[in-house]
Amino acid sequence: MKRFSFWHVVIFLAPAFLIYTVFSAYPLLDTLRQGFYTTSDTGQQSWAGIANYTKLLTDPQWSESFWNAMWNNVKFFLIHMCIQNPIGLLLAALLSLKGVKGAKAYQTVLFLPTLLSVVIIGFIWQLILSPLWGVSESLMTHVGLGEHFAPWLGQEETALITLALISVWQFVGIPMMLIYASLIAIPEEIIEAAVVEGASPWRIFWTIRLPLILPTLGLVTILTFVGNFNAFDLIYSVKGAIAGPNFSTDILGTFFYRTFFGYQSQVGSATMGAAVATTMFLVILAGVGVYSFFIQRKLQRHSF
Repeated sequence: MKRFSFWHVVIFLAPAFLIYTVFSAYPLLDTLRQGFYTTSDTGQQSWAGIANYTKLLTDPQWSESFWNAMWNNVKFFLIHMCIQNPIGLLLAALLSLKGVKGAKAYQTVLFLPTLLSVVIIGFIWQLILSPLWGVSESLMTHVGLGEHFAPWLGQEETALITLALISVWQFVGIPMMLIYASLIAIPEEIIEAAVVEGASPWRIFWTIRLPLILPTLGLVTILTFVGNFNAFDLIYSVKGAIAGPNFSTDILGTFFYRTFFGYQSQVGSATMGAAVATTMFLVILAGVGVYSFFIQRKLQRHSF
């Protein structure tokens, strides 16, 4: 058997390491660096320490928008956690049952929206929900719910919830497939032994199948957290960088976009944008850290 030397390993890993360094590690480190600088009117950067972060968190001109975006992001995440992931679990549990006809076809149909462009999804749902030319009002009228129709994307109280539900509709296939793969990996001997003991399907699910997939549910949770706090494209494609109405759909991604690139009367700032991006990174890092140190360890004992 041929033995590989140290240099063979280095040569094998060098392309991937180089690509990761150039396109991921270096931009991240440079963003962290720029967060400690300020830009003058002439475009020259100078050391500012934590002044950008102090301004972002305490200056009313910046902090009000930042905390509004942060709170909206939390709501965006909680809607996914409370609606998307339970629906994904339910669909996965149903599709993993024996004797379900057309299970593969259902999986394909449910996962298909995930493969579509977010821009296309946003445009389609704008057409569907539009009070002027959308079909939602007429469809609701046909089933006797026409009086409950409202311009949900145009109201401050409902715009963010509507966009979150659109996102749930598009991405529910991801937790569904992850949980489904975990469910079908459970050894049949365990289920058969429970059936022999007289356990009902409901009891088998709650006492056997669900505890065994807890690590996967934890993974789905942290993926949902990271994905939602990196969200940008759906809000931008439907509501633009201004994230209206009245910033009610503004999340950290759109807030970062306006800060870095500027929008309408707001002048962009690379250094303040870097501070916002770094803050987003720290929020995500904190969430992943809490999951890894306080939750993942407890879930490991359920793995098999």
